[in-house]
Amino acid sequence: MGNREMEELIPLVNRLQDAFSALGQSCLLELPQIAVVGGQSAGKSSVLENFVGRDFLPRGSGIVTRRPLVLQLITSKAEYAEFLHCKGKKFTDFDEVRHEIEAETDRVTGMNKGISSIPINLRVYSPHVLNLTLIDLPGITKVPVGDQPPDIEYQIREMIMQFITRENCLILAVTPANTDLANSDALKLAKEVDPQGLRTIGVITKLDLMDEGTDARDVLENKLLPLRRGYVGVVNRSQKDIDGKKDIKAAMLAERKFFLSHPAYRHIADRMGTPHLQKVLNQQLTNHIRDTLPNFRNKLQGQLLSIEHEVEAYKNFKPEDPTRKTKALLQMVQQFAVDFEKRIEGSGDQVDTLELSGGAKINRIFHERFPFEIVKMEFNEKELRREISYAIKNIHGIRTGLFTPDMAFEAIVKKQIVKLKGPSLKSVDLVIQELINTVKKCTKKLANFPRLCEETERIVANHIREREGKTKDQVLLLIDIQVSYINTNHEDFIGFANAQQRSSQVHKKNTIGNQVIRKGWLTISNIGIMKGGSKGYWFVLTAESLSWYKDDEEKEKKYMLPLDNLKVRDVEKSFMSSKHIFALFNTEQRNVYKDYRFLELACDSQEDVDSWKASLLRAGVYPDKSLVSIDLLFLN
Repeated sequence: MGNREMEELIPLVNRLQDAFSALGQSCLLELPQIAVVGGQSAGKSSVLENFVGRDFLPRGSGIVTRRPLVLQLITSKAEYAEFLHCKGKKFTDFDEVRHEIEAETDRVTGMNKGISSIPINLRVYSPHVLNLTLIDLPGITKVPVGDQPPDIEYQIREMIMQFITRENCLILAVTPANTDLANSDALKLAKEVDPQGLRTIGVITKLDLMDEGTDARDVLENKLLPLRRGYVGVVNRSQKDIDGKKDIKAAMLAERKFFLSHPAYRHIADRMGTPHLQKVLNQQLTNHIRDTLPNFRNKLQGQLLSIEHEVEAYKNFKPEDPTRKTKALLQMVQQFAVDFEKRIEGSGDQVDTLELSGGAKINRIFHERFPFEIVKMEFNEKELRREISYAIKNIHGIRTGLFTPDMAFEAIVKKQIVKLKGPSLKSVDLVIQELINTVKKCTKKLANFPRLCEETERIVANHIREREGKTKDQVLLLIDIQVSYINTNHEDFIGFANAQQRSSQVHKKNTIGNQVIRKGWLTISNIGIMKGGSKGYWFVLTAESLSWYKDDEEKEKKYMLPLDNLKVRDVEKSFMSSKHIFALFNTEQRNVYKDYRFLELACDSQEDVDSWKASLLRAGVYPDKSLVSIDLLFLN
């Protein structure tokens, strides 16, 4: 592909971007693009304005960027701007561009600082820019302002994730140098979706505002937090410069002078600054489009063929034909029944790889939730002994008994069996809830027919609720049957004569082999950045210990943790992390690993956490009832 053809790649994608935006959808295709991510006041707006050489972005306190801004920079002899929603109108005054962005933002989001994922498309023609397309996303915030919803942090995070999780999206992670780079919100989000750093370009701003005697040399040289595409440092105008209307050209000269004169950066000055960043982004976006174009073209052709087939099917369609309506209704209801059965039986042709649902979730309730509920009933041995003593004495009355009466034994056992009613009924509730959730997922295909969707959900949910009462009655009946007659001849009742022999046999069996219960990858998440940071290891759980290795070849063992006196607890998942964490701790307040009281282990999903906790339960590591919230574990 020649240089001229290469230069046409970015405008080609721009035209596709405009076409998809005009349709109100992306046609299920992921366009190659660069998303700009950073915290509030990280300097994102200043970087973009330096590219254009004009002040044109809204500024102020709080969240200023409240809708994604698709900024298309196009090399041209004339300088002007165009909005996709203002076709035919050219903006030569960039103050008007700012006012139009603010007005268009308020039109969709309102005046209360709310956010929206509907993008604003702005195209800037200028002789001072290189062909480049960037998507400016809202800054990451943690505190709601004004009338913003309390979950504004979550909303912004989800919006950013919509863009940066796409494999065709490069991530421009903007981080101010005068903050702790190891805790950069932008780099954290980028690492979640791009752990190898293959799609991330780091931009370090505010290098001139670092404390005296400190610098970001190690970061800019890609040594501290390495990225495949490296870092570029820039120096933007200060707020005082902006308020004083300092010319951007003068600011660029000052930036160049800063890098050439600073002792820590002068040796890499030719790889720093806004002009170099613009060239890097132009080159990397062009190469990225070139690499992804063949696969993109195949997807586009496949979707076009699918739409043509769909159009063909509607050529002879007669909407008023009553037989067609009846047939369509029956087909949709039959499809709903098939989808529901497949989700429960697990034989669906489209397998969900993101979360457990349907039959798999119900299976987990029976095999993992129910045992945890039983563990929650863990009795107080001291209290139980006192109850046994009182039962025996009350049955003997004024007499002094020589043998333990059967009635005392039965009274205590029946009391324990009755406690099974709570966990059993709770499991029924969870299964009912999952069945109703499955119904709602299956009716998504009926979304174009709201009344049919609503009635289907109502009828099926009512049927499930009717069966709920009968199911609970049956469960209670089974428990009452067990309570009504205690069969002491059952093999579970070993009797005193065989108790010692059975106990010694079990002990001998346990000491013969250390059975492997589970293997898998986990991340140790509570190790500080100065000690290597979070890192994944291959874990092996046995009946006696938890060991971890460098990799799944199990040749280089890093540590072996005995399970004695260990318990497991949950760790609250933060909004800024996609990992699900649980922790191991010693009940005797001893360090679990080196100088750490807790060993925090991270998984990719809540299902993995629950599965590991079930395996730990088999190994005798129980959940800490005083700290863990079991009710929330299985309802995520």
